[in-house]
Amino acid sequence: MDTALADRLAAVDEGIAASARAAGRDPADITRIVVTKFHPARLVSDLYDLGVRDVGENRQQELSAKAAEVGALDGLRWHFIGQAQTNKARAIRAVASAVHSVDRSRLADALDAAAPEQGDRLDVLVQVNLTDDTGRGGVDPGEVASLAAHVAGCPTLRLRGVMAVAPLDEQPARAFERLRGSADAVRRVVPDADWISAGMTGDYPEAVAMGATHLRIGSAITGPRPVRG
Repeated sequence: MDTALADRLAAVDEGIAASARAAGRDPADITRIVVTKFHPARLVSDLYDLGVRDVGENRQQELSAKAAEVGALDGLRWHFIGQAQTNKARAIRAVASAVHSVDRSRLADALDAAAPEQGDRLDVLVQVNLTDDTGRGGVDPGEVASLAAHVAGCPTLRLRGVMAVAPLDEQPARAFERLRGSADAVRRVVPDADWISAGMTGDYPEAVAMGATHLRIGSAITGPRPVRG
């Protein structure tokens, strides 16, 4: 067993639990997703042996390759959290249990069209852009409700909630408080869409305080990302 990996995982889980208790929340209501971007597939297997069941990837090619190498592991859930191209929808849907980054109707339609003939509905979240940069991933907060309604009309998708990344030039707590407004807008469309995917290694305590249900934690657990050539 990789004791360093186990220690980092335990430390983050302790931090999440402490943040939840400080916010008056039950730690069991928070899902910790380990982001394994750029790490080899064997890390996913090592994490699985340590009890991790939720893993996140940013790129379709890496998601597909790792899933193929790791193989079927009972209860393992792959979360796609990166920007998605519509022409990658079928490959993403073939692996992912949840897609956190639906930010336009065309992507929702592509994921819907990629559904297998038999299978469960795909969990999806509306990604919200919390910055002033329209080139960043995510829908404008003012358009969240209309996109949520479109997603809700896709028969093979299940709208779960919202996702966002806190801007670098703003206090995370303020950004996540604004995200809660978008979460409320989505719940007015789909009342049980109560997931809030927010918080990473550097800001997950603030996300927990603002109601995050899913945290996307990378280097604090995995260690530094390998250098890519």
